[in-house]
Amino acid sequence: MRHLFTLLLSLSLAVPLFAQTTKRPLTPADYDRWESVRSEKISNDGRWIAYQIDPQDGDGRLDVAAGGKPRYTFARGYMAQFTPDSKFMVMRLKVPVGDVRKAKLKKKKPDEMPKDSVLVLNLTTGETTKLPNAKSFMFGKEAGSWLAVLQEANVPKLVADAGSSVKKDTLTPTPATSTTTVATKKGNSKKIKGDDLILLNMADGTRKTVRYVSNVVMSDNGQSIFYSRESALDSVAARAKPIPGVSLFDTKTGQTMLIDSSSARKIYKGLAVDKSGQQLTWMTSPDSVGADVRVFSLFYKNLSLAALAKVKRGKPVPVLQPYRILADSSTRALPTGWAVNEYREPKFSDDGTRLYFSTSPVAPKPTKDTLTPDDEKIKVDVWSWTDDRLQPMQQKRLKQEKERGFLTVADLASNKITLLADREVSTVNFDPRTNTRYLLGLSDQPYQVQASWDPGHTDLYVIDTQTGQKKRIAQNVVASEAKLSPGGQYAYWFDAGDSLWRAYAVADGRQIELTRGLGKFYDEEHDTPSLPGAYGSAGWTTGDRYVWLYDRYDIWQIDPTGREKPLNLTGNWGRKNKVRLRMADLDPEERGRGTADRFMDDEPIDPAKDLYLTGIWESDKHAGILRATPPAKGPVQLTTLTQGPYQYASLKKAKNAPTVTFMRGNYREPTNLFVTDTTFATMTRLTNTNPWQDSIRWGSVELVRWLGTNGTPLEGLLFKPDNFDPGKKYPMLTYFYERNAETLNSYRAPSPSRSTINIPYCVSNGYFVFVPDIVYTTGQPGPNAYDCVVPGVLSLLERPYIDRNRLGIQGQSWGGYQTAFIITRTNLFRAAEAGAPVANMTSAYGGIRGETGMVRQFQYEKTQSRIGGTLWEKPMSYIENSPLFYANQIQTPLMIMSNDNDGAVPHQQGIEMFTAMRRLNKPAWMVVYNGEGHNLTGRHNAKDLSIRMYQFFDYYLQDAPMPTWMKAGRTAVEKDRGEMKY
Repeated sequence: MRHLFTLLLSLSLAVPLFAQTTKRPLTPADYDRWESVRSEKISNDGRWIAYQIDPQDGDGRLDVAAGGKPRYTFARGYMAQFTPDSKFMVMRLKVPVGDVRKAKLKKKKPDEMPKDSVLVLNLTTGETTKLPNAKSFMFGKEAGSWLAVLQEANVPKLVADAGSSVKKDTLTPTPATSTTTVATKKGNSKKIKGDDLILLNMADGTRKTVRYVSNVVMSDNGQSIFYSRESALDSVAARAKPIPGVSLFDTKTGQTMLIDSSSARKIYKGLAVDKSGQQLTWMTSPDSVGADVRVFSLFYKNLSLAALAKVKRGKPVPVLQPYRILADSSTRALPTGWAVNEYREPKFSDDGTRLYFSTSPVAPKPTKDTLTPDDEKIKVDVWSWTDDRLQPMQQKRLKQEKERGFLTVADLASNKITLLADREVSTVNFDPRTNTRYLLGLSDQPYQVQASWDPGHTDLYVIDTQTGQKKRIAQNVVASEAKLSPGGQYAYWFDAGDSLWRAYAVADGRQIELTRGLGKFYDEEHDTPSLPGAYGSAGWTTGDRYVWLYDRYDIWQIDPTGREKPLNLTGNWGRKNKVRLRMADLDPEERGRGTADRFMDDEPIDPAKDLYLTGIWESDKHAGILRATPPAKGPVQLTTLTQGPYQYASLKKAKNAPTVTFMRGNYREPTNLFVTDTTFATMTRLTNTNPWQDSIRWGSVELVRWLGTNGTPLEGLLFKPDNFDPGKKYPMLTYFYERNAETLNSYRAPSPSRSTINIPYCVSNGYFVFVPDIVYTTGQPGPNAYDCVVPGVLSLLERPYIDRNRLGIQGQSWGGYQTAFIITRTNLFRAAEAGAPVANMTSAYGGIRGETGMVRQFQYEKTQSRIGGTLWEKPMSYIENSPLFYANQIQTPLMIMSNDNDGAVPHQQGIEMFTAMRRLNKPAWMVVYNGEGHNLTGRHNAKDLSIRMYQFFDYYLQDAPMPTWMKAGRTAVEKDRGEMKY
């Protein structure tokens, strides 16, 4: 790659020296430094805002602002978090990129690579404390001043900021109080594993170091720090065998308690502590880490329960109750041969009454054949038509299936264990915040074979957490957004089969049609031969009184009891003005949005408070933020707080203050972070990313409209170079992927190409770029693309400054397929690049998607490929929509990217297209990035593709010299010698 970087440098130096006052075009050398703002956080009191500004490649920084201005800056800071009391901020510091690169060049092993640090900032004084070689950190989510940091062992301990010496523990040593006996046995001496746990009181500097720690958790109130150790002793005598255990550090008293340690237990994991810090749970196994099969038990201890014991003088004193085993392989509530599953962490409910964990069958010991040489062992896959899932899909899911657990709950008062999930209903999720009696379960078990060509079918169940009883409430539905209401009174979902929102009243077993007769709550622009999905749910109001649902434009309030008529909460304002209104989630972490658990509902909506909405104006693609008066106080009145030709994103509000942050940008204006309050009266920009953009030729974008071949009104985007001369002729590139008109005001950063053209780079270097929308019908995806794209290009050719003889076309994946198809129908384009194109639908139809192991049939029949039938039902549709069968009609030079590890479009598809062009003696090139998938992940490869793709287009459309690789290719011998050719 040395030659590649030399080329990038030479391209950057090619800019004339006199361009200091003249805007210059983008070059590949600009990519690495291009900045973005991310990971913004607001302190609970609203006074402090932290955010990262990171280049695409290189060392970034973290700024901490107050009063609308940056107060502190930290090189390479990231993952910042404010403490609940807003007095401290904790962040990680990345290792300098240069140091990582040097270590890689020296072929350092992973454990020899330089490690990140953790930095603690006192927001009042500005003092910092640095902890090097850190793996992770945590502090109480709701209270507390203690920080727990796992630090790589055998490195310097806690140090202050750069240059300080190592500091010793300042916490007064206290003997560990234990309710167990620590046994010691003689054995072979070996190095004890585990890391160093640094416990730091950020308020006064008190600290403690604990060795050999493997796991650590902290209660939300910051009072209890619970950790497991590879050895319960800080030092082990020669030839003594280390004994693992779990301990608790009480941050109020500074005392450490040994909770459990035994030579009979080899592994401790799955530690959890409740919000109050009074209940502990952990998993243990008598089997060693390397055992073929490990059987775990779940232990529990309640620190608040104490028994009274008598001493010699007859005065009773409290004594902590010992731990107890909640579940193991002998638990009667579990099926025979089941035990605690080690792969899912236990979780206490927020109210502390339940403990959720996983159980599963104990795996049989694997069969080991030690008598047969490896080259004589039989290795065969057996595919059976009765398999629920195809063999490739089973292989892709092998780890998941081996580690699969089934949700189980323990009632901590009665010690009752209830199995909630099983093989038939394996997906049962819970929300620890609400802890409702009934949970929602989903099962696709009966439809797994059908899912190969018709995915999405499922059965819905409500499950009683007290008895484990399951009741099926919907059968064979294509359900989306299936959830429980926050109070657990209703299960609800969108039934795509008849495009209705439905609910199930848990108390009386009623199924309720929430939206019948109210209009369209399904995607009005849906254009695949599958069932349309919903616009979504805003959530439920307090007490499960109403559910709020979206149609295309407005928010509806539905009373699930039926006592009140459905109400268009936004008064039809959205539909009347063609503005898509959605609730702005100002507290995403509090309300639960973005969690991995799609069955967790959001926190209830308080209808007595003002609502904040986002809006997208369909006519001009402007966006805005609106406020709605409290629905509980009468008809909602909408006020537009801010609106314009921008894209707004990432709205966040401080927990205990009116401070609000948001991102704003458009094509010409880099996305930056702004701060305001809930009135939005004054908006202050906090960041100024990429200021050098002002010295670069950038361009502009406009919304264009035209009619497709069949008269369909269409929209698209036209990107134009800065200060273009209407009297000149300009080349134009056409790029597309379904619909993009709504991205009119999106900021597009210059970057190396993972698969598609970079629009700012192309526009900066003298190209117009056209991005048309495509509207589809069933069975004609190729002709549909032609009928939308080509008329759009022809309409733009009416503008005299676009050169009809210098038109290019480019697409990736679905866009790559359409690019390949369009050039079989027209010679309008002088050059085409198709990334990962499907060339032959007949050979691709029955193939396997390497990334999932799924057969591709569903894609052609139901989803993006839009054929709408099987290969044997519609053979001519597959042939007529396949570019390969019309390759002889192509007159356009074609460049293909088809990577050999593509898990979405088989690499063979690119080969079929290329070999057809080669056989027909038509100009074609194919680049194959070894080991890369559907889109490039290696930045070095993306830089290489960018150079080659723009060289290809520049040769045909800008009269640039033909590059060497296009003239003579790159032979296998040249590749083996490491010769790069451009």
